Amino acid sequence: MEQRYNRLAQKYNVAVPRYTSYPTMPFWDNSTFNTAYWERTVKLSFRETNHESGISVYIHLPFCESLCTYCGCNTRITKNHGVEQPYIKAVLKEWQLYFDMVEEAPVIREIHLGGGTPTFFSAENLQMLIQGILNNTIIHPEASFSFEAHPANTTAEHLQTLFDLGFRRLSLGIQDFDPKVQFIINRHQTYEQVLQVTHKAREIGYTSINYDLIYGLPLQTAEGLIDTMNIVAGLKPDRIAFYSYAHVPWIKPGQRRFTENDLPDPELKGKLHEIGRGLLTSYGYQEIGMDHFALPADELLDAQSNGLLHRNFMGYTHQHTQLLIGLGVSSISDSWYGFAQNVKNVEEYLSITEKGELPVVKGHLLNGEDLVIRRHILNIMCKGHTEWKHLTQPCSAVFDAIVRLEALADDGLIELNPLGLQVTPLGKRFLRNICMCLDARLLADQPETQVFSMAV
Repeated sequence: MEQRYNRLAQKYNVAVPRYTSYPTMPFWDNSTFNTAYWERTVKLSFRETNHESGISVYIHLPFCESLCTYCGCNTRITKNHGVEQPYIKAVLKEWQLYFDMVEEAPVIREIHLGGGTPTFFSAENLQMLIQGILNNTIIHPEASFSFEAHPANTTAEHLQTLFDLGFRRLSLGIQDFDPKVQFIINRHQTYEQVLQVTHKAREIGYTSINYDLIYGLPLQTAEGLIDTMNIVAGLKPDRIAFYSYAHVPWIKPGQRRFTENDLPDPELKGKLHEIGRGLLTSYGYQEIGMDHFALPADELLDAQSNGLLHRNFMGYTHQHTQLLIGLGVSSISDSWYGFAQNVKNVEEYLSITEKGELPVVKGHLLNGEDLVIRRHILNIMCKGHTEWKHLTQPCSAVFDAIVRLEALADDGLIELNPLGLQVTPLGKRFLRNICMCLDARLLADQPETQVFSMAV
């Protein structure tokens, strides 16, 4: 089995999107996008779903005191904490624009604070932010609030303040405990810091703690990863996101602190992936979708078992909302019928919101074919199967994809039949490759240069 996986990993190790959206961002058609159409799709989605399922809100807090050189996020490096309040006021102005747009109290189903480093902000300022978001809204009875945190700067005050505001989920960015790896990626936190934050969060009452881990980092070894996994097993977080390192120095120049020679070669990276998956399974974690693992009692597992698992720009979630409003620099909003991304520069963001305008810089309005393909890709990513027997309209892209999928069926990644496909246990490692067979926009317009990270 291992030999077969290694052969396939080599064959399918190509540049592939991660499919947090379809179409993927490089293939958004910005020429047909404008804010008036975007607002129309927001209002439509809000009317269709607000009372039933509510909406999700993602807030991007970009500031970090130091640059983690592996990071692919939009960040602003500064030690000046005077940036906090002006930024929060701008986010609340943006939120008010959406609030006024829908003309009715939003039902908040999900809030996620991402970054950057949300715990760069003081507990007091985070309280001002969240209270401003929740003012005059309705909190859904099944609401789920979560935030990302750096173990080295997360205080008991952060944890208690956010808990009092309704947050029950905490995600700690760890990546690797190996000191050599932490040094080269400039991401420093000790076991003691992680232990302290984890124990304090549980003592306060947080019901779900997630650790982010990465394989394929520079100087990472099998022995070091095993040590990291053993430490994690002792701390027993409820969820683990075990991501592949995406080496894209042409997009993120900070990654040039190290070279390709410092990275595990594809064979070792594949081995690291298999070691990590095997250890997590042996610790009692179950695999969810792509890159995610959870203990049996976790809500993600229930959602997967019941066919309710969902994937959006925040990752996998047991909450399924049609409308996601992204606030802050570079945030992406999703109305199901369209996507919109904010400007990426902090000063530009502050200036535009000060004028009372939406800080949207680009987007995409989905056509009928996009919506069909998007549904199939979501099914593959979240359910491990999809069906086209229920297509209500002809979609030539799906029928073209069936021909491409036959090769993956021959390799044992999927079971293909006239009515749909089922991902096999082996195929779970190649979900991105399976989805790419359906990606009509990518296949019609192959990029001349590498845009996406490698599959393995």
